[in-house]
Amino acid sequence: MDEQERYREKKQDPSLKLFVVLSKAERAVADLVKDDIRHHGLNPTEFGVLELLYHNGEQPLQKIGEKILLASGSITYVVDKLEKKGLLERKACPEDRRITYAAITEAGEQLLKRIFPDHWKQIEAITDGLSTEEKEQAIALLKKLGKYADQQNN
Repeated sequence: MDEQERYREKKQDPSLKLFVVLSKAERAVADLVKDDIRHHGLNPTEFGVLELLYHNGEQPLQKIGEKILLASGSITYVVDKLEKKGLLERKACPEDRRITYAAITEAGEQLLKRIFPDHWKQIEAITDGLSTEEKEQAIALLKKLGKYADQQNN
């Protein structure tokens, strides 16, 4: 097979096009979500930490990064900023002094109670380009793709 034939064959393979379309869609959606979060005075990482604590309760600092895909060095910085804003507090673990928990404060809870409904509406508006059935199909397909990609890393 010569170079021209290999090129034609690759051109017909939808893998690269899927990657490009997926990347562009993710960027477009993420940009809109980031704008919405910034509108409420937070950056996406701060919002992610607060949302995690709001929905799941206090978390060990070491586990927050895994749950919201953030490097451990960045967690300390974000937690410091949120603590200065009075939106979360650190709590020592009574059983193990090496573990510190982050817990949302009353002010943090009130903030999320106020902004989360509008944020949810914004996400619904952003994804209104798909029907409910299409969203469910996209979720299933993207989960399948993500699991497969994760297996390639191991």
